[in-house]
Amino acid sequence: MRKWGPLFAVCLGSFMLLVDLTIVIVALPDMGADLGSSYAGLQWVLDAYSLALAALLLGAGSLADRVGRRRVFVCGTVLFTVASLLCALATDSAALIAARVVQGVGGAAIFATTIALLGHAYQGRDRGVAFGVWGSISGAAAAVGPIIGGLLTQHLGWQAIFLINLPIGVLTVVLSLLVLTESHGNRAARPDPAGMLTFTLGAALSTYGFVRAGGEGWTEGTTVGVFAAALCSFVLFALVESRVAEPMIELALFRRASFSGVMAVGLLVQFSAFAYFPQLSVWLQSVLGYSPVGAGLALLPLAGVSFVVSALAGRYLHSVGPRWPLGIGAVFVGGGALALTLVDGGSDWTALLPGLVLAGVGVGLAMPQLAGAALASVPPARSGMAGGALNTFRQLGFALGIAVTGVIFRGGAEHSLRDAAPLGGDPHATAEALGGGQAQHLVATAPAGTRDALRGALEDAFATGLDRTFVVCGVLGIVAGGLTLLTVRGSAGPKGRPAPDREPAPATTPASTAASG
Repeated sequence: MRKWGPLFAVCLGSFMLLVDLTIVIVALPDMGADLGSSYAGLQWVLDAYSLALAALLLGAGSLADRVGRRRVFVCGTVLFTVASLLCALATDSAALIAARVVQGVGGAAIFATTIALLGHAYQGRDRGVAFGVWGSISGAAAAVGPIIGGLLTQHLGWQAIFLINLPIGVLTVVLSLLVLTESHGNRAARPDPAGMLTFTLGAALSTYGFVRAGGEGWTEGTTVGVFAAALCSFVLFALVESRVAEPMIELALFRRASFSGVMAVGLLVQFSAFAYFPQLSVWLQSVLGYSPVGAGLALLPLAGVSFVVSALAGRYLHSVGPRWPLGIGAVFVGGGALALTLVDGGSDWTALLPGLVLAGVGVGLAMPQLAGAALASVPPARSGMAGGALNTFRQLGFALGIAVTGVIFRGGAEHSLRDAAPLGGDPHATAEALGGGQAQHLVATAPAGTRDALRGALEDAFATGLDRTFVVCGVLGIVAGGLTLLTVRGSAGPKGRPAPDREPAPATTPASTAASG
């Protein structure tokens, strides 16, 4: 315990944090039914967490440098655990979304300190072992999340997916206080609250704009105003970061084609690989009638295949630069999404298998290479900043992906329902109810003589919405692959490590320790 206790404590906290990104997906239909949540509300249950995580990662790393990484890790774990209890006690979607934001704040504090804590606790060969175990645990969290979520939701209710964090969080805090030693970065550095605020506003308003556009239309006054405010926030963020002495991220890095390319690829691959999962979960449960456990098992191939492929790639591709594995992996992710268009109104879960397997191969190839590509695109003194920025863009890709695919799905389903106009009803309201997991309720409450026709129309509408979503995700994945080949450096350094940028490195800033792998 003395030697490997720090690894166990950090992995426990990371597992709790990362499993919450996927454990919620299979519980969405039950949440919607219990809380009376709209489709937009279900989107925000996922997006609130991802947005808070993305917006605060770099700022949490800077704070940890000043006040202590163990302290920030422990405080983040406590906050995450308390927020999990608040999620379980929520009686409406607004309270649940607010608690998810608090979870994201705690998650950012955990995520931003894990690498630094392990780097401080281990040296030499032990450090390599520690990072290998941590990476495997992180991958396993994504793989088992839907299964754990399905089991807990089906047998104990959706609240259990949050309550399970309580004993894990308490154990993590106790272990951390016993086995982790405190470490600091540049304690004299000043935080960048203006940068954190403007970036958070821009990301949140952009996501809200997409969610609102799906329900109210792109030209509706408030929608236009929200997007305008988001643009102003990002402009202010750029101005702030260009003027402060110690920015969260140096904007000059974006003048490097390789750095900008890796950030864009991280966002696009995360979007392409995972943004359609909420719609798939709702389709499996509300249209096909699967249990939460069945839905989790149906979604398992992507995570399972990616886990195996990433392990094999780490063993056999360690001497290859990140360019080709990342580029080919992104194309596989896009190809997998396009293969999912096999789904139609009469499909069952087996129609998902080819696409999920292809996407799993792509994720297994691409995701481990992103960190190496990010580090290779900057001078060594900026490696921490590059890692933190990459995780920010990846989480932003997931949050924006959920919002954008929600708009696309709803539009496709509504278009299909208009063609079934003789069935009556408002296509827009019906599409909203479909996305919220109410397909079986719509059929059950329809006049007896129309139920079979309505069921067929709803199945076709859901498949149409899914197919449009898959096409967009597929195209973005292929674009990410092309962008990788155009911008990412292909060379590998000694022992298979990406060759670092050779330009002179400026002085280290506090944000440079905000990385996670």
